[in-house]
Amino acid sequence: MRPEEAAELLGAHGPFADLDGFAPRAPQQQMAEAVAAAFAGDDSLIVEAGTGTGKTYAYLVPALLSGKRTLVSTGTRTLQDQLFHRDLPRVRDALRVPARVALLKGRANYLCLHRMKRARGQPALRWAWERLRTIEDWARRTVSGELAELGEFREDDGLTRQITSTADNCLGSRCEDFEQCFVARARRAAQAADLVVVNHHLLLADFVLKDQGFGQILSGSDAIIIDEAHQLPELAAEFFGRRVSTRQLQELARDVQAEAQLQPDLAALAEAAQVFSGDVSRFEQLFAGLPQRQPLAVFLADTERRRTAEQVGESLAGLRRLLSPLEERNAEFAAALERAAGLLERWLHVLREPPADPVDEQDAAMLREVRWVEALLRGGSINATPIEVADDFQRMRETYPGTWLFTSATLAVGEDFGHFSRALGLDDAQTLRLDSPFDYAQQARLYLPKGLPEPNDARYPLAVAAAAQPVIEAAGGGTFVLCTSHRALRQIAEQLRAKLAQRVLVQGDDSRSALLDAFADDGNAVLVGTSSFWEGVDVKGQALRCVIIDRLPFAAPGDPVFEAKLDAIRRRGGTPFFDLQLPEAIVMLRQGVGRLIRDPSDRGLLMLCDPRITSKSYGRRVLASLPRMPLLRELDDVREFAATLAVAR
Repeated sequence: MRPEEAAELLGAHGPFADLDGFAPRAPQQQMAEAVAAAFAGDDSLIVEAGTGTGKTYAYLVPALLSGKRTLVSTGTRTLQDQLFHRDLPRVRDALRVPARVALLKGRANYLCLHRMKRARGQPALRWAWERLRTIEDWARRTVSGELAELGEFREDDGLTRQITSTADNCLGSRCEDFEQCFVARARRAAQAADLVVVNHHLLLADFVLKDQGFGQILSGSDAIIIDEAHQLPELAAEFFGRRVSTRQLQELARDVQAEAQLQPDLAALAEAAQVFSGDVSRFEQLFAGLPQRQPLAVFLADTERRRTAEQVGESLAGLRRLLSPLEERNAEFAAALERAAGLLERWLHVLREPPADPVDEQDAAMLREVRWVEALLRGGSINATPIEVADDFQRMRETYPGTWLFTSATLAVGEDFGHFSRALGLDDAQTLRLDSPFDYAQQARLYLPKGLPEPNDARYPLAVAAAAQPVIEAAGGGTFVLCTSHRALRQIAEQLRAKLAQRVLVQGDDSRSALLDAFADDGNAVLVGTSSFWEGVDVKGQALRCVIIDRLPFAAPGDPVFEAKLDAIRRRGGTPFFDLQLPEAIVMLRQGVGRLIRDPSDRGLLMLCDPRITSKSYGRRVLASLPRMPLLRELDDVREFAATLAVAR
């Protein structure tokens, strides 16, 4: 296929012209042509496509017509479902391409038949036996085995983790239910498909973990498309590092103890698992009250913490020794031995102090990692994260050569893709930046309020709430208030609830999806949220007509991973603020701004509260990165425009 053909297919006389809601868009056609050229040349391409471009069709058309086996990775499971169940069928039908397609999610989304059967025999799960009976009945009928068919199954649900598998506890091909395994079936379907839809977690895990017992989904791929690619650098750092959580350790202890208790001759093993669990419990308690992420060295400076961590390692090593002669007894013990060995290796790696004078590449690699701890809902985790992932990701691309496409609405800072491309080692990639086809000059206004204190002032959140109140009232609600911290969220939400007549929904009061549904249904509500509402949220129409952002989303100081990145930039002579802090803040800000205009008929007001946008020289760079829209500075002008939004409803 000639690259020009991809553009023509998305034109006024192409097969999509008669589809409801479709309109030819020049940026979409331009992107499709560039993607088709990348497919033809096995090139790497980075495309920033502004909101409304229609980038999904722009890459699906050339992908389906290329004849290449293509892997499409999205940022979330919600986007996976939208792509697979809505966009992909429409494009495939319009093109009349008999391509085999498959949807593949992580293990936690699928019922594990083996663990479901074991759950029935656990007295501790008596409270869930009614639910288990429902699940067992459904398991005999379902084709996919996706728990979503049964409604919302949260990861922290007490039953969910008992009936799903993880990379740690899966028995793989040794499992007696392997042939009927829903994960195995989904992977086999993916391996046979021409186009597979996955998510970033699964894509990276497949390369890094290489789950035993299952074929790699990357193997045999000719082209890999990364949608929502702005998320990839941070996720890659997680997967290319090492991590051990206290929950992983407790689950190993629980599984070993449960299996040992079924064997009359393994009382010593059951006791060792119980002792190990007790040691982990004591370590879990040491995370209580930990305010944020902190360097491992700071955490272990406390003598009790260090002594307890050493004891956990010794108990884990002892458990592995006891499991070693049992490897051939059954699949459960074989898998438990692998888990114990893997967890011990990662535990010792994270706790080992990097050498002052490296003698080999392994030592040198340790010096390029940052070690840190984090408190979780229960217990915590210890981590060793690479400061930079460019070399690791480049190795991934070299392992699976072919076309690599990276696309998102926010990848560049102005016209510069350097921040994104350097992070992933994409120096050889071509770049293309496409503005949104929406007419922001007609559809939107930008309000920069006057008189706010500096963001580090303790009164700042209350000042933001006071400045936002008349704007929200003039618009009649229909507002997102996006905050950069949970502290600001609490203070701003409390003030708005006390002052506004509109319904105020607050992150944490319900699930994200429930809050969004309530917001859209109300039509005049106010939703106050933090990071999870800055991206991946699509509220079209007048239910959302105003977006208020409390401050520029600079990363919070003190995070050990971020601080290590800043130190690395300083060591090579760079400027941390302009090389990392400002670009990352701009990309995040653009994600939040992107919530406002989601449709050609949308109209809205964007309010950016941070006074540094006008008082600091870098504010010009921030404004230049946003869609061009008329600027308002006076509250009376804002009220007048906002009132037109409220009246329009």
